[in-house]
This record gives sequence, structure tokens and C-alpha cells, in this order.
Amino acid sequence: MKRRNFIATSIKGSLALSMGIQLLACKTPKMTKQKINPIAICTWGFVSANETAGKALDAGMNALDASIVGVAVEEENIKNTTVGKGGAPDREGNVTLDATVMDHTGNCGAVVCVEDYTNVAAIAKKVMTETPHVMLAGKGAEEFAEKQGFKKENLLTESSENAYREWLKTSQYKPIINIENHDTIGMVCMDGNGDISGACSTSGLSYKMKGRVGDSPIIGAGLFIDNEIGGAAATGMGEEIMKSVGSFLIVELMRNGMSPQKACEEAVMRTIRKNSGYKDFQVAYIAMNKKGETGSFCIHKGFSMMEYREGTNRQIPSSYYLKD
Repeated sequence: MKRRNFIATSIKGSLALSMGIQLLACKTPKMTKQKINPIAICTWGFVSANETAGKALDAGMNALDASIVGVAVEEENIKNTTVGKGGAPDREGNVTLDATVMDHTGNCGAVVCVEDYTNVAAIAKKVMTETPHVMLAGKGAEEFAEKQGFKKENLLTESSENAYREWLKTSQYKPIINIENHDTIGMVCMDGNGDISGACSTSGLSYKMKGRVGDSPIIGAGLFIDNEIGGAAATGMGEEIMKSVGSFLIVELMRNGMSPQKACEEAVMRTIRKNSGYKDFQVAYIAMNKKGETGSFCIHKGFSMMEYREGTNRQIPSSYYLKD
């Protein structure tokens, strides 16, 4: 074959190949992103809080902001004596709040020992987005909140003050966390993009020592998110949850193949195996993975998890370790 014929044949072949690829591309349907049904879960029977988050997700809100507006329902609920305004005071009669948030990128923010500001989860987000820090405490956190435009108000309600004065008569310190003293709202959300974020807010143990901080604002203890795997939140005796970094542990167990349910069970068992006094306190966890599977487990009967999915908000009693 002469050189000019060889070149011409090669060009024709290249053109045919190119046209074939283009034709095939035209015939191949475009990949459409799979629709993801948002999910919201939270600790305890906080029906309105979880429904608020779920409906916000359905309306297109991202997982972090949905978590924050969800926990805000309880922060503003003066009948809830363990979260936000109306929370039980410490031994000195002062209401102090703790909170943390964590988003799908791994960013997080937290505040501890905050007085006079109700929506501490929202403040924690501001710490995350407006400062180079992860955590602010006490007066520093309060001054920051004021600069960010948050409303200052008295958190000690008449009902909480009366209960505190009654407690002063005996000043008994009973650390067991039960259905009446549930301590925390922890929330984990998955939005329509499949991204997972969460928030955790509390007034801490009733009549705690001044300055006491529990697990709720501690990343990895009260809350942990890894958007590749899932998220978890804790409630109960914070001192015990911190010792095992329980929420982080659950996410790592899910990373290694455990379901959210099995991971929650193993995290609780870690505490039980290491503390012979587990009958005197409660530890409970909730978790969700990227598949949208959820789970919860606790030591004592009485804990439950709220789950919002496809427009339905339901309370799911948790399985537990101690049987009657």
C-alpha cells in the first residue's frame, strides 16, 4: 500500500471510530441522581423536635441546620428540665448549658457552661463557622454569643427555681439518668443529598457541681459524624460516655461492618464490662449509617428513639441490657 493510501485509510478509520463513540454517547441515557429520602433521629421521645427537623429536611434544608432547628424546639421548651431554658440549675442555683454540632465535612463547634442564652446549638454552629476554634467556654462563649446577636435571657424558670429550693432541703445527689431526668437531646439527620450532620444540647445533670461538663459538647463522646460512614449521639451519664468516647466508637464499629444496632449494643457493653456500678446509671445511644439504617440501645429500660422517615414520625422503644 502506498504511503498516501495508508494515511487516507487511517484517517477514515479514526473518523468512523469518533462518530461511533459520539453516536453511542447520544444513545446512552444520562445518569440521574438517585432521590434520597431524608431521615431524622433523636434521643428520647422528643416528638415535636424530631418532626420539626424531619419536615425541614423534606423542605430541602441541609442536615446540619435541620438538626439545629430540631434541638431548638427543646431548648425553648420550658417544660423540659434537662435542656435549654427551664433546665435544672447546678448546686449554686445557676442554669448552664452545653452543646455541640458537627457537619458532613467533619467541621464542628461547641460551647460549654453557657448562662443566659437559650439556643446554644446555634451558638455552637457560629463557633464553627465564625471562629478558628472548636470550643468556647463560659464568659467567653457568652460574650461571643452577644456579639453574634443572640438574645440574652434568664434561663431559670419559676418551676425550676421551686424544684431547686426543694432539692436544697436534702441536697441529695442522685446521678442516675432515667426517663424523668434524661439529660440530653442528641439528633442525627440525613438530608436529600445523603449528607449526615448532627447536634447535641443539654443543661446537664440536675444539681451538678459548678463547672461540671458532661459528654454532650465533647466531639466523639456526645456526638460524632463521619459522612462516609454515619453518625451517632449519646445520652445518659456523661462521665461514663466520655470514658469510652462512645459516639466515635459506634461510628468506627459501623466502619468495620457492624449495623447501627449492633454498634450501639457494643458501645453500651464496653461501659458495662468496665464499670461494675452500671446498675446505678443510664447510658444510651442512637445511630444511623449511610444506608439510612438506624439503631439504639441502652442499659436500663425506658429509653426510646424518635425516627422521622418519609413523612412519618415515630417513637421506637429501645432494646436494653438490664432485664427485669
